[in-house]
Amino acid sequence: MGQKINPKGFRLGPLYTWSSRWFADDKRYGEMLLEDVKLRKFLFSKLKSAGIEDVGIERSINKMKIILRVSRPGVVIGRGGSGLEELKKYIETFIRTHRETRKRIRRQGILETGKFKIELTVEPVKEPNLSAFLVATTVSDQIVRRIPPKRACNQALERVMNAGARGVKIALAGRINGAEIARKEKFSSGTVPLSTIRETVDFAIVPALTKSGYVGVKVWICK
Repeated sequence: MGQKINPKGFRLGPLYTWSSRWFADDKRYGEMLLEDVKLRKFLFSKLKSAGIEDVGIERSINKMKIILRVSRPGVVIGRGGSGLEELKKYIETFIRTHRETRKRIRRQGILETGKFKIELTVEPVKEPNLSAFLVATTVSDQIVRRIPPKRACNQALERVMNAGARGVKIALAGRINGAEIARKEKFSSGTVPLSTIRETVDFAIVPALTKSGYVGVKVWICK
């Protein structure tokens, strides 16, 4: 089959929902979408140590709700909730800076600087080994640290299957182990039916930046 599609996008509606949940007219759609992309990039880099998996964003007229799915919620919340308050200030500063640089946005009342409220919610990831993004991140980090890719992938397969998955597939592409010629390698265990919509298949892509260049890491997990 030559037609490839993102397994999560293929299942939007029946199994998954959108990460950004809001409505905007043609004038504001692009600006709000760009703000979401930059905010996600900022949060993924800042909360990497907390094992962040996903960022959900919901908007109303003057309120933004951010839902953080992390494997270590204690790192985000901090002692007595101090971490959450600090993170909220960081996000408010980040959004305010982004909006101040967009003069066209500043003229619109709904998105005017200072006229918004941020609500943070932290949800724990019950089983990190069943999260495609966290598994791909682990494999990517190990490749960057020069651990043999075959060993890293086989260990990941074992952990995922022991966590109760029906199947898992990992694909590497690039100059694996610093080889002169780029190649692809695939590792799999169990069954991953990509054409069956009712099957819950999680998918993630996390590139690993090695000294020889990028090595792409793709992970499919059938839960």
